[in-house]
Formats: sequence, structure tokens, C-alpha cells
Amino acid sequence: MDTSRQILTDDLLERIHGRAARYDAENAFPREDLDDLVAAGYLTAMVPEAMGGAGLTLEEMTREQMRLAAAAPATALAVNMHLVWVGVARSVHARGDDSCDFVLREAAAGEIFAFGVSEAGNDLVLFGSVSEARPDGEGGYSFHGTKIFTSLAPVWTRLGTFASDTTGDDGPHNVWGFVARDGGGVETVGEWDVLGMRASQSFATRLDGAHAPADRIVRRIPPGPTADPFIFGIFANFEILLASVYAGLARRAIELAVETVKKRRSLKNQNAPYSNDPDIRWRIADAAMQLDGIYPQIAQIARDVDEQVDRGPMWMPQLSAVKSRATEVALDVVTKAVRVSGGSSYSNSKELSRLYRDVVAGLFHPSDDESVHGAWANALLGPVEPWPQTEDPAR
Repeated sequence: MDTSRQILTDDLLERIHGRAARYDAENAFPREDLDDLVAAGYLTAMVPEAMGGAGLTLEEMTREQMRLAAAAPATALAVNMHLVWVGVARSVHARGDDSCDFVLREAAAGEIFAFGVSEAGNDLVLFGSVSEARPDGEGGYSFHGTKIFTSLAPVWTRLGTFASDTTGDDGPHNVWGFVARDGGGVETVGEWDVLGMRASQSFATRLDGAHAPADRIVRRIPPGPTADPFIFGIFANFEILLASVYAGLARRAIELAVETVKKRRSLKNQNAPYSNDPDIRWRIADAAMQLDGIYPQIAQIARDVDEQVDRGPMWMPQLSAVKSRATEVALDVVTKAVRVSGGSSYSNSKELSRLYRDVVAGLFHPSDDESVHGAWANALLGPVEPWPQTEDPAR
């Protein structure tokens, strides 16, 4: 691994790790973490060098996010949403489309981007919205609706969002644009008193006339699945970087389990360390083997995005599978780490307890397990046949 292009130093990660428990306990946004990450150039890591960033590839960014997540999962998850938009703009730019270049320029100038996509009860995710996009007659739109899980809620300055425009003669269209926080029409609502990933402060966001001018509208496309490079960029960067966060969290859980079992002693085995116990050894090895299979999958699919490999119709199923597999494996790995660490891991004062709460959040990010399996079933078996058949299939 080329470490010369790493943004995160060991000292920086140690400082961030040292604050993680406090932010979780206080249910507070990690402002010191963000300040340190901004100062290190982390939020501009994927901005091309010609635009003022470090020019990291998506594959390189996955490794950095794993390291950050091992130190502070909620901080990694929060900044992940900013990194997704930078990655989308980078991906679109690399394919000869300058429609999102302003994201790269504004990120380089210090703007912080948030992800305003998910809606309560809407399982269409990227392909349809219950929010409303109202045209202003000059190519811009105002957005109306409520978006949930808006990470970086206390600090974002730009929100990438979408809604449905039903006013045109060409039928409903999904409108994607970016609104500025200081432009008005935006309100943080509800509470963020959740089980884990507390420091991400992913409040809901109410949009009531938040306006994106024409030069900040990046797509107006029909609802439903599409091969548009912007939508592909969202799907790819979101799923891959999210998988990286949970892989890093799981890696830290294994480290903690190893440390713990070397310290614990077994009275029934003449005070030998639990690391001598064959069942404990098997369980930790099993967890490590599971996680070891995730790293190359993340690296390969990120590299293929960077290199614009054509996976055809399997791209979306395979991207969603990487996220699903990483989050499910991470949950199992952390559970195994808790099992071998004994009752002390049940204490809120223990890092492993916090990781156990944090890893559960992976179940709620899109794509959910049902849609992943549905996409793979459709890819392999085709659509469900109408049944019962009305005609003799032998004719």
C-alpha cells in the first residue's frame, strides 16, 4: 500500500479516537474532529489536484475511510456524506461532464456538502421522491418536503437533494440540485436521540422553498432506474464509501477483542489467558476471515469505478451487494468480538459497547437487504412472470 498519499496521520487519528467516547456520551457533533479534518485537507482529498485538492482516487479514499472509522465511526459516517458528493462530482467530471464541477470548486473553497435524499417511508430512494420541485421559470427550482438522516446537520453549507417536478407536459421528472443553507427555506427538525452513530447528528431537514438556481440544477430526468452517470456516481460512491466505514469499524472491533482475550484469565485453566482457549481462538479467527474477504471486494469495485470499467447491467446489483455484505459482515464480526470479550463489553464505558451500537446503523442505509436480493434475483432470473398464465404456454 502506498502510504505517501494518506491524508490521515497517526497523530490525527489518535486525537480523533480520544474524543469519540465523549461525543457519543454527550450526543454532540464532533466539531473538533471536523476542524482537524478540514485543516488536514481531508474534505478535499478527492478534489482533483488542478482544482485545489489532493486528487485521491475512490479506491484510496476507501482505505482512508476505513482508518477514520476505526478511530471514530460516527465521525467517519458524518463526513462520508460530504465525500460522497465530492466523489460524485469527480466521477462525473472524469466522464467528460462538467455539470458538477461547481461541487469540486466549492468543496475546495471550504463548503461542506450534505446528502438530502432519503425520505420517510420511501423505498424508491434514488428513483423517486415524494418531495416537490417547483420550477421558478428561469431553469431553477424550489424544493419542498422533508429529508431524513441528514448527516452533518449542524454544519453543512450545501445540500444536494432531489424532488419530483409534476408540472411539465412531459410527465413527472426527478429534479436534482444543490441548495445553499444561507439561501433560506431550510430547517433542521426533530431529534437525534438514537442507539448509535450519535455524533453523526443526522437530523431530518425540512425544505420549504429552498431554492437552487439554474446553474445548481444538475439533472431533470424521468423517475425510475437509469444509466445516467450522475445517478451511477451517487450509487457507486455512496455504497462503496459506506461499506468502507463499516469495514473499518469491524476491524477495530477485532483489535479490541484480541487485546481483551490476551488480558482475560481463565480460572478453570490454571489462570491461562483466554487467548489460549481453542473456542475463543476459533471465533476470533472466524471473524477475521470474514472481514478479510471484504477488503479486496471494496478495493476492486472502487478501482473499477475509477478506471471506468464496464460491468454492464450488473453494476447496480454488485454495488449494492458490496454495501450489504460489508454491513452484514461487520455486524457479525462485532457480535463475535463482544462474545469473546465477556461481560465487561456490556458496559457503556467500553469502546466495544459503542461499536456494537454503532454497527447496527448499517442495517438502515440503502440499499436494504430486501432490495439487494431483489436486484440480484431480477438480474439472474428476469422479472417475475405473470401468473397464472392465461394461455397455454406450450402454444
